[in-house]
Amino acid sequence: MELTDVLRRRRMVRNFTDDDVTEAAIDRILAAGRRAPSAGNTDGTELLLLQGDAVARYWDTTLPAPRRERFRWPGLLRAPVLVVPCTRATAYVERYAEADKARPGLGDSIDEWPVPYWHIDTGMAVMAMLLAVVDEGLGALFFGIFEHEDAVRAAFAIPETHQPIGTIAIGHPAPDEPGRSAGRPRRDPAAVIHRGRW
Repeated sequence: MELTDVLRRRRMVRNFTDDDVTEAAIDRILAAGRRAPSAGNTDGTELLLLQGDAVARYWDTTLPAPRRERFRWPGLLRAPVLVVPCTRATAYVERYAEADKARPGLGDSIDEWPVPYWHIDTGMAVMAMLLAVVDEGLGALFFGIFEHEDAVRAAFAIPETHQPIGTIAIGHPAPDEPGRSAGRPRRDPAAVIHRGRW
């Protein structure tokens, strides 16, 4: 598939079939995330892959039965694969304390970073995986963990040093109702792209 087609077709999917995703496709999607840019080649993003019983445990942790009965997108729970991208901020401090990257402050603490590149890099990995999903003929939804972060950490033994930034559900898309924001128009390019000056 051409990149322009992948970009055009990418959307958030909230309804999945019961069909499995092949291990080869999963490996290619995860590999795409690993190819994303990383400041200083820090490689500070790690991916928690959930399949089978682990997917059920995730939903039991974040969407227990009483809430599940009122959940707007029950087909989301059929996604056979979940990926929880995690970042480790201190990896960037450690990397920028090394001789080839030493820069005043950045190797001292995360508070010295004016922009949290650990979130940027993990976001790039997420986008690379979302595009790879489309290229595989599959669908995906990235969604936040929010108030469930501590419970997800505990359920899957995510170290305190790593922050999960959300979850990607992956599977074969089924017809679905677009999210509430899907109809919101994008701003005119002239209002977004500033050529030469603001």
